[in-house]
Amino acid sequence: MRLYRSQGAEGFFNGSVGKKRTGGRKMTEEALAQAQELLDSGMSNSAVAAHLGVACDTLRRALWDGRLRAKAPSTQATSKSERSVEDASAAEGLGTGCTRAGERVMAALGLLNGVATRFEPCRDVPYGGVLCALGALLSNGLLNGVEKLLGRIQGYYTASQLLLLLAFMALCRVKTVEQLRGKAPGELGKLIGLDRVPEVRCLRAKLDDLSAGEAAEKWAAQLSHQWMEGDRDAVGTLYVDGHVQVYHGGKHKLPRRYVARQRLCLRGCTDYWVNDSSGRPFFFIEKPVDPGLIKVLREDVVPRLLDDVPGQPANDEFQADPHLHRFLLVFDREGYSPAFFKEMWQNHRIGCITYHKHPGEDWPAEEFVETTLTLSNGEEVKMKLAERGSLVGSGKDAMWMKEIRKLGETGRQTSLITTAYGLADNGAVAARLFSRWCQENFFRYMMQHFAIDLLSEYGSETFHDTEIVVNPCWRELDKERNRLRTTLMRRKAVFAELTLHPQPKNQPKRHQKWEEKKAAMLEEITGLEERLKKTKEQLKETPRHLRWEELKQEDRFTKPPSGRKRLLDTVRMIACRAESALCSLLGEAGVLSSAGRRILQDLFCTEADLLPEPEDKRLRVRIHRSARPAVDRVLEGLFAKLNELETVFPGTELVVSYEFVSSPAPEPVDGVTATSQG
Repeated sequence: MRLYRSQGAEGFFNGSVGKKRTGGRKMTEEALAQAQELLDSGMSNSAVAAHLGVACDTLRRALWDGRLRAKAPSTQATSKSERSVEDASAAEGLGTGCTRAGERVMAALGLLNGVATRFEPCRDVPYGGVLCALGALLSNGLLNGVEKLLGRIQGYYTASQLLLLLAFMALCRVKTVEQLRGKAPGELGKLIGLDRVPEVRCLRAKLDDLSAGEAAEKWAAQLSHQWMEGDRDAVGTLYVDGHVQVYHGGKHKLPRRYVARQRLCLRGCTDYWVNDSSGRPFFFIEKPVDPGLIKVLREDVVPRLLDDVPGQPANDEFQADPHLHRFLLVFDREGYSPAFFKEMWQNHRIGCITYHKHPGEDWPAEEFVETTLTLSNGEEVKMKLAERGSLVGSGKDAMWMKEIRKLGETGRQTSLITTAYGLADNGAVAARLFSRWCQENFFRYMMQHFAIDLLSEYGSETFHDTEIVVNPCWRELDKERNRLRTTLMRRKAVFAELTLHPQPKNQPKRHQKWEEKKAAMLEEITGLEERLKKTKEQLKETPRHLRWEELKQEDRFTKPPSGRKRLLDTVRMIACRAESALCSLLGEAGVLSSAGRRILQDLFCTEADLLPEPEDKRLRVRIHRSARPAVDRVLEGLFAKLNELETVFPGTELVVSYEFVSSPAPEPVDGVTATSQG
């Protein structure tokens, strides 16, 4: 307090406070000389204090007063062992890995908002290979619109640094924020040019600030628009499907819905995803109360696509070509509705492709012609296809549509219908529908590698008062009706069996027992019919849907918070698209998609040396070699393509370049391979 009154806040940063001290009871002139010699030799503060037998605070006070000077930072690359010792010694001060103490103190006092990104020479940095995905992440919009759309954060870390950390975590398969507890914070910090990454609780708080309100939703919407504008050919055919995120907790009573992959009705939220033909995601719409695919398409997906899809035909083009469509929507049988098909075509000229729910009788085998199809991944397959015009629906919803059938090897016919009248090639229509499995593969890959189903945060949110939900009373009556109907059907089957097989009258006991059983069964059937009639009448009088505010207090349910989940899922989408982009570069070298993703997963977890060269404005990333020379040759080609991009690391002027740690093996000389010595 005396210091603050006399010198103000600047007095804490002057380097010397009050009268300069020349000695002390413990840090005598001899001890100071010995301590300075040990510091110059490279020993850490804690090691010097232990060697001299003094407290670390005593040594730190001598450094603060200017009686000792810290060793100037070395320009040589530090090893992992040296960094581990340095990070551990810093734990006695501000925390493990907090080696930039001055900047952290200034940020804590509000004098610094966001520390600068600064790389240090380091060897054997874990997960260093993930820096190879930097260019793909930036090209997919990881940092686009961050300052304008996402929430503001204060303190040591910037929004760009946190988003880079989250993207690197996703690519390295660190699936949750809590898993950071098992990783060395100082080593991960070297990947983003900091001394360490934030602690788990700090990172959670920063994510809440970034996703405050609808910030994460707006950022995701802008990225989706940019992705569509950047690849106009991919948005001609869009795939829509729902994915149930199962909730296993006990704090919420979310509505139950059918989970196809587990064949059970479980509690959870349904996310409706929109992907392109190769499985890359554009956006998703979260529905804690699932209204069904048709309603989501009509009220949420189609209005958004009409605004975002680029390159849509003009009105005069529609008038010139009555078969021209705006774009195509592909979905499964859940979206089958002749009324919806007619509405989409007449009101918006949107073509739909789905399976026929009621195909009718099989077509003659002579109509099927073998056709070669090219799927979205470039694979060519042969199918036997046939085409007819079909009247789908009845009454005012009836509509003529194109029906295409595929004849399987077993003779089974798969029917699909479409309003894409302008696609004259049957193979093109069939290829679009059968490529729908790319979206199913996307769901499986995202669950396994990017953990889109894991809970992102605890807590709860209430629904809007106007949210329409199913009436619990109606649901119970509906269950009772189905149960009574099933029981009645079974009892009638037993009664019919008794009636068809009467017992002979010449055996009085058996005949009497048969009549008593039949009479009891008839009485039970009569009672079931009466109960079923009353239940149906109650069901008609009970409204099927209610507003959430009309529910009883014991029937009201909440939902998990969506802000942090939306932000993390958006980063995971960017990471998935970045990995797909790198995989396509490997595909140009003849590597299959599955093998390319496996190579990239190993690359992201590989150690690397980080060697900044400020004079040349370059950051050299030297990747450790793999166990297979064939993979090294593929990666060398990838590094060459990445180096041509000359990606600048965000927050610096350093151009990132990639290479292997050691030079390739020497070429054979006169048929003899030269060997390395030592």
